[in-house]
Amino acid sequence: MSDHKNPIDQALDVFVFAPLGLLFSARETIPELAEKGRQYFAAARAMGEYAMGQGREQAEKAVRQAGDQAGQTLSIVGGLTARRPGVPPPSRPTPPPPPPAPEGAAARAAATETGGNGRVPGPSVESLAIPGYDTLSASQVVQRLGGLSADELEAVRAYEESGRKRKTILARVQQLQSGS
Repeated sequence: MSDHKNPIDQALDVFVFAPLGLLFSARETIPELAEKGRQYFAAARAMGEYAMGQGREQAEKAVRQAGDQAGQTLSIVGGLTARRPGVPPPSRPTPPPPPPAPEGAAARAAATETGGNGRVPGPSVESLAIPGYDTLSASQVVQRLGGLSADELEAVRAYEESGRKRKTILARVQQLQSGS
């Protein structure tokens, strides 16, 4: 049989013989084609799920990094505005000294100095070893606690106890302080 068929033979192959061949072999051919289609679909779905998982991980990593960089930038900018050369810090009026307390009021004066709850106020945020502490979420703070010294951990604990009292941070500080 030659490769060059006349147009009439080509038309008969496409419009008559091929449909007849498909009709008579459909019982064997269609299940095979369906199985191949299922295999291609399963492979494509697996690749798609893998790609989505990888994309999700990369997106989460990028968001975490952006959040960390934003927190660091804010802490740097906050520090620069507080220490701009040539600009004096804003002056605050000093309160007048309290009148002398009567002899029996020493305990009341101590309670007033500690906020009435018997605790000494916590350290200032500027004294903490984590820059931009107040701009960070609890999970971001917890990530940074592992590299702190015992004194720095105690400062974070005291600051949290005197302020927001975030349980996640306090629990992790306690774990690190107890050595577990």
